[in-house]
Amino acid sequence: MDKQDKQHMEQIYIENAKAVYKYLFCLTHNADMAEELTQETFYQATKTIRNFRGDCKISVWLCQIAKRLWYKELRKQRDDHAAMDDLYEEPASPDDIENDYLLNCEKVELFRLMHHFDSAVREVMYLRLAGELSFAEIGDIMGKSETWARVTFYRGKQELLKGRDKWNKN
Repeated sequence: MDKQDKQHMEQIYIENAKAVYKYLFCLTHNADMAEELTQETFYQATKTIRNFRGDCKISVWLCQIAKRLWYKELRKQRDDHAAMDDLYEEPASPDDIENDYLLNCEKVELFRLMHHFDSAVREVMYLRLAGELSFAEIGDIMGKSETWARVTFYRGKQELLKGRDKWNKN
């Protein structure tokens, strides 16, 4: 990589690192993991920048790399957990289990309802609710407009309200 390429990548990092980090934080819910994956995303991007065709925004391309890295990390964690021995875990007390259940009941139902959404709507909802990203950032990540992100989120929110009303009636 020559000096001009390095300067170009530095500019790409400056302009996109925050959005990539927020996207990864939304996926991971872990600041350290999001930071580590952000750095790995830009490392991978540096290695493959010459393959970038320009048929999407650079931020979208970076988030695609980030998502692939996150999936790779999930597979690794799944494999690591399968190999671990559960005998070393302390059992939770009944009070802890009850409190956790009550605190997470609504969150679980929210994600259960969102699970049935179209993948684009579901991703917008996750990015907005869990990642606390702006509509402009969501539109940028998804390769769409800010207005598209707003409308998609609004429609998803309406579906959640309908689902919640059905759940409350049962």
